[in-house]
Amino acid sequence: MLYFHSWSGGKDSTASIILDHIHSLPPSTIIFSEVMFDKNRRISGELPEHIDFIFSKAIPLFKSWGYEVKVLHSDFDYLDIFNHVLTRSSYPERIGKKHGFLIAGKCAANPLLKVRPIHNFYKSITSPYIQYLGIAIDEPLRLERLRGTNKTSLLERFHYTEKMAFDLCKKYNLLSPIYDISSRGGCWFCPNQSFSQFAYLKRVYPYLWSELRNLSFDSNLVSDRFRYSDSFSDVESKVDLINDILENESLQLSFF
Repeated sequence: MLYFHSWSGGKDSTASIILDHIHSLPPSTIIFSEVMFDKNRRISGELPEHIDFIFSKAIPLFKSWGYEVKVLHSDFDYLDIFNHVLTRSSYPERIGKKHGFLIAGKCAANPLLKVRPIHNFYKSITSPYIQYLGIAIDEPLRLERLRGTNKTSLLERFHYTEKMAFDLCKKYNLLSPIYDISSRGGCWFCPNQSFSQFAYLKRVYPYLWSELRNLSFDSNLVSDRFRYSDSFSDVESKVDLINDILENESLQLSFF
């Protein structure tokens, strides 16, 4: 029997690997699927501090524990989705236009850029295998979906809640820095992010924000809304307001 960890770098899937290590379970392989914004320029879709954590800290440690780590990539990236020109559509006015921004609430990136490489990998496995997923005991609906499949949760086996998973990662110094700014991970271009997360992106990584702004100048788009009904300029105005408030608060504190 083969064993694989589906790992995102988040607390739950990381805690699953730590539990595997602690309990000396049968040898397993770690699978990480990296979403890319632009493969040609090697711009990851993960926040820079998270992808640095993945490659500079977590993977070297896991390898020192004896795990094999496989990093998967799709044949496509975010720009492929954005620049895809429609040749067929129920709406004739859309034909010849680019797809444009992802539609909030309907992420086309995750199935193509993250999930498909994982599915293709498992399709290539000819031996029986077990897939470890990071699902805590306080997520009963997600756990129920695993019943009768070859997927299982070590967090459930060892009775770990999400909070316990967080604490375990912190104990082993394997908590991604994304948790310093958000309770969730995800791609930095994701339209489902909060305005405060976008404000962080523009404030800390202006060069990544500029990538999105440059795309917004393209007028030949089917989807020109950046976050639900908001255009990119709408979002940027709200983001600038948040960052101005934070800057003013910082200036006021500097006087004390």
